[in-house]
Amino acid sequence: MRRTSQCKTQQLPCKAKKIAFLVTDGFEQVELTAPWEQIKLAGADTELVALEEGKVQGYNHLDKADAFGVDKAISDVSASDYDGLVLPGGVANPDALRTDSNAVDFVRAFFTQHKPVAAICHAPWTLVEADIIKGKTLTSWPSLKTDIQNAGGNWINEEVVVDQGLVTSRKPDDLDAFCSKAIEEFAEGKH
Repeated sequence: MRRTSQCKTQQLPCKAKKIAFLVTDGFEQVELTAPWEQIKLAGADTELVALEEGKVQGYNHLDKADAFGVDKAISDVSASDYDGLVLPGGVANPDALRTDSNAVDFVRAFFTQHKPVAAICHAPWTLVEADIIKGKTLTSWPSLKTDIQNAGGNWINEEVVVDQGLVTSRKPDDLDAFCSKAIEEFAEGKH
């Protein structure tokens, strides 16, 4: 997997942790590769989970980027297999994930099991569909503000927001703060 370095490295606070990254075609590539690299450097095992086996297509905004090999299909995993979840953004990716009942159930299970979740950019669309943001404070790409508020969430415009194990950020420019807080939450474990 080709990666970019946009997050600061920490010691090994996530050693022995297993973190799922859930995507489908259309994810914002740097929102996968930067957290992937930093979470691995923090000592975690990572797995790329997608709707189907094979490859998923990343994008650099609207331009096709790299394809990535999927480790496991959503039908073959359970939240109980992992210590945490990362949801990269991009517009098409979370829009497709939120229409897949297996993906929505997988995401919801992290919250019912009180495991940390990190979602950036448009990824909170999947959280809205999973019906888990009521009463939570989070951020996202600004166009999701009304969706989040309509689902009972408190949307704020900040670089990174942490609320009961949920880490959210707005955009790729926030990746340093996003990665740092995600690693902290994964290291702490259940919330």
